[in-house]
Order: sequence, then C-alpha cells, then structure tokens
Amino acid sequence: MPPLSPSSSSSPSPFSASSLSRDAVVGALRAAGCVFAEDEAELILAAAPAPDELAAMVERRVAGLPLELVVGWAEFHGLRVVVEPGVFVPRRRTEFLVTQALAHAPHASVVVDLCCGSGAVGAALAGALGQVELHAADIEPAAVRCARRNVSPYGGHVHAGDLFEALPGQLRGRVDVLAANVPYVPTGEVPLLPAEARDHEPLTALDGGADGLDVLRRVAAGAARWLAPGGCLLVETSERQAPDAVEAFTRGGLTTRLAVDEELYAHVVIGTRE
Repeated sequence: MPPLSPSSSSSPSPFSASSLSRDAVVGALRAAGCVFAEDEAELILAAAPAPDELAAMVERRVAGLPLELVVGWAEFHGLRVVVEPGVFVPRRRTEFLVTQALAHAPHASVVVDLCCGSGAVGAALAGALGQVELHAADIEPAAVRCARRNVSPYGGHVHAGDLFEALPGQLRGRVDVLAANVPYVPTGEVPLLPAEARDHEPLTALDGGADGLDVLRRVAAGAARWLAPGGCLLVETSERQAPDAVEAFTRGGLTTRLAVDEELYAHVVIGTRE
C-alpha cells in the first residue's frame, strides 16, 4: 500500500509545516495513540529533509503507516535497513535467528536469505561474517527491489521467484547457512494481526496457510539438496507450531533442534545436513 500523503487525498492536510515544532509532533503522535510518541517524534524529525516533508511524514504516521515506512528504515541487528512500502518490516525477534546462524556456522562462506523481504537477515549475516557469497530471494517484486539496496554493499545477489526455484543451480549442495524467514501466520488469524502489519505488509509475507506451516514444510522438504555437508537451515516459527516444524525438518532429512529466546519470544528451528 503506498504511503499516505497530501496528494493522495482530496482533503487538505491538517498539519502545517510552519507550526510543527517538536512538541507539536509529539502531541500529534500521542493523540493518534502512539505509545512511544517522544521517541517516534525524534526519529521523524531527524529523517525529514524539509519542513514540508516533515508535515507529510507526521500525517502518514498519524494515519497508521508503520514508523519504519515513514522514516524509510528499520534498525535490525545493529544495521539500518532500508524498508519501502509493500515490503515486510523486519522484527526484532528475528535477530535471534541471525545470532543462532552465526553461532552454528561462524565460518560460513555461502549464505542464502530465502523469503528475504527487505534482505535484512542476509545483510546482517554478511555484515557479521565478512567476505561471504550472499544470495537472497523473494517472490514479491517490491521485496526484490528493496533487498537489492540492502545487500549490495556486501556484494549480494537478489533473485526473484518462488523459494528454491529462484536460486541459481550452482548453489546446490554449497550453502552453509540457509535462513528462511517464512510466513507462518495461520490464514484464519491474519485478520487478527495489528493493523500496521495487516494493512501495510504483503499478504504473502504473513499468510502461512491453514496451520501457518505450508511454506515452512516446502522449505524443509527441499533444503537438504541445497545445503553443504554441515550446512544448516534456520526458520523462525511460533511456540505453538514448533513441534510440527521440528517434525517437518526431521522428515526433510535434517538433524534438528529448537532454539528459544524467552525475552524476545523467539523460536527458531535449526536443521543440519550431516
């Protein structure tokens, strides 16, 4: 969904660029229900290139656009990751997937970020590992465009397509880390998501099918053919889905374990090709 702006509506903007002091921005955000209005105001004020754009940015946030899409970036694993309308915004809990990958394969040389969205996971892994061959893939054109901006500083390559079909064949049997932040919200629960996700992020990045595990099962079934000996697949899931996710990894021929971070409420299934 494109960001809201004065030009996207026939009604005039309620915000005046000349009157938007810091206190006015905080007040507008607080009135709109933003819990961390002061922090958000600082980020918007820092990101606005000019007073007119500041007014438009405040209006977009007040209208419900996620803060990350208003300012154009999200903080992820110490990086400032570019995010754009129509692209999944990386979550803080997914940083746990990155730390698990680094702990499991600290000397990885070939990394794939599948269902990459903005490419945040791939960029974070490449930034931590150093010189790696990095590939990312997504089925959404907007995600592919955005990911290219985030992985290009690391020499990364981004491919468009459905899961493994998007990857170049020369990667088969060579991947040390295969990170797949797959959609895992059950279809019936998508309408219950916060409006910021439900209304502004692509359905393909959220909807995981009837039980939320459709895409995870497809990835688990095909991963072993792409992993190098000792290579690992890592996928985020929920506590409720974790037992079925572990079973899917095991059926895919991987030695599997579940890693949990209680503070982040993060659950990551890790499967290794022996």
